[in-house]
Amino acid sequence: MPGGGGNLTGNAPGSDRPIIGGGTGAASRVPPSLSQPGGDQFQGLGGAGIGLIPSLPEATLPVFGPLSLPEVEDEGPPEGLTLDQAIALLLRESLELRSRFYELPKARADILTASLYPNPLIFYDAQLVPYGNYSERRPGGPVQHDLNIQHPLDLTGKVAARTRVAERAYTVLEAQYQDAVRVEIDNLYRAFVDALLAREAIAYARASVAGLDAFLETVRDRQQEELATEVDVNQVLIIRERALIGFEDAVQTDRAARLRLGTLLNLSPAQIEQLQVRGTLFLTDAPAAPQGEPLIRLALESRPDLLAFRLGIDRSRADLDLARANRLADVYVLYQPFTYQDNDVGIGEGGSYSWALGLTAPLPLYNRNQGNIRRAELNVEQTKVELASRERRVVAEVIQAEQEYQVARAAAERLRQISRPAAEEVLDTALVRYRAGEQNLLFVLNAYREYNGFVREYLSTWVRYRRAMLRLNTAVGRRILP
Repeated sequence: MPGGGGNLTGNAPGSDRPIIGGGTGAASRVPPSLSQPGGDQFQGLGGAGIGLIPSLPEATLPVFGPLSLPEVEDEGPPEGLTLDQAIALLLRESLELRSRFYELPKARADILTASLYPNPLIFYDAQLVPYGNYSERRPGGPVQHDLNIQHPLDLTGKVAARTRVAERAYTVLEAQYQDAVRVEIDNLYRAFVDALLAREAIAYARASVAGLDAFLETVRDRQQEELATEVDVNQVLIIRERALIGFEDAVQTDRAARLRLGTLLNLSPAQIEQLQVRGTLFLTDAPAAPQGEPLIRLALESRPDLLAFRLGIDRSRADLDLARANRLADVYVLYQPFTYQDNDVGIGEGGSYSWALGLTAPLPLYNRNQGNIRRAELNVEQTKVELASRERRVVAEVIQAEQEYQVARAAAERLRQISRPAAEEVLDTALVRYRAGEQNLLFVLNAYREYNGFVREYLSTWVRYRRAMLRLNTAVGRRILP
């Protein structure tokens, strides 16, 4: 946990074991667990922190079968799940986040534990009890019965300091939970884009099958006109079968993508089977994002992991205050309201009653918690260094995400405005020239091959652009792009 590492023990080592008992005879050294449940085990205040959720890998395009650009880009059914709806559902239903959320009420329980005062002690003893009876030849006594009550006094404010540590730990955990939400939303981004990609792959594969079906009919017509051979028909048929297999592969990839998305959203198998997403990879009207210093400044203000380290500095300072409060152990006030001395030792005298008052205080000659205080001081400086390191990493992450977004956006726009019309024109021209008998089948198949390569590049570039857009949101810690 950011800011952790200081010494959180309740008192200086070995110093909060009160001595109880009074009068004649041996005193009893009492374990601290009798007066303070859990003893001095406060090292775990706030837990170890909420660990990061591992990031999901990104899906890729199916490698089998040719692809073609569909005539219409479909955003999905109107009742489909949008990205905004998916985020809201994730925050409400995610088992991963729900599991990590339990760290917060556990930390509040730690605050309650840290704020509790040690219990007073009650002690009874009988002293000078003879083996047999006292006599003139074996004098002794008198037998003494004591009832002691011992109450600790926290003169240095250890309980208040310990409570502040637990409260600071709770605020750090809150920020860490927010960061876990940020990472899990990033996983949702990946899964949602993968689902969009899988749906588009089906549409592109279907368009490829339809286009090859039409071209196969053209080749068969030319065969009947004796302008093409059976070999020509078989060549196109093989490509068409590969496209059909690619379509079936895209359907299976779509099922896997919806399964991963549905699992993140804690949907049942029946709900996952019916799950459809609504959205598009081809956001041509996305608003411009902040650039440069404003974007970095926004990230430094918004990232919850940075907030956790800033709050961790306060936590480490609270650790230092606690270490200083632990320089002296509790002072124990002993009140003995009842002492009975049995004076009947064979001479007919009655017993007597009395009371006593005492005080047990540490004598801090050797152990004033110097080592733990120094450790806590170093921990404050270490947490500051960790914050500076994390800030540098966040700045680098934002710069890289911004550059990737700008490059991907420019590439996607160039492919849409320049390369796509050119690629479609090249393929259409090759088909027209083949039907007119100006070119052979090999010319058309080469045009198809180049066209399929462009289509894959076109789709993967838009996927890269959409991912870069959402990755920039994650890097900044705020949703600045749709």
